[in-house]
Amino acid sequence: MAGATDLADEVAGAVRRCPDVAELSSGPFETVATYLPGRKVSGVALRDDVVEVSIVVRQGRPLPEIADEVRAAIAPLVGGRPVNVHIGGMQ
Repeated sequence: MAGATDLADEVAGAVRRCPDVAELSSGPFETVATYLPGRKVSGVALRDDVVEVSIVVRQGRPLPEIADEVRAAIAPLVGGRPVNVHIGGMQ
């Protein structure tokens, strides 16, 4: 498995490639982030037992479908950990 730095960036990239994701968001209290030396990856929190992703979506599709698409995009990267998708807004 990739290190936390590589994995956080890989997860963020996979989420951004989902067509209905407008952007990643660290949430209202900036709690959804992976903190790395000298920087943070907003919108992706890698935890031991779960991965959290916070996104802003484009309007048009049902939110559960978008969340499922995000989960499917990052499932191969996260080693079987469950993925919680938080939808923090719409554009």
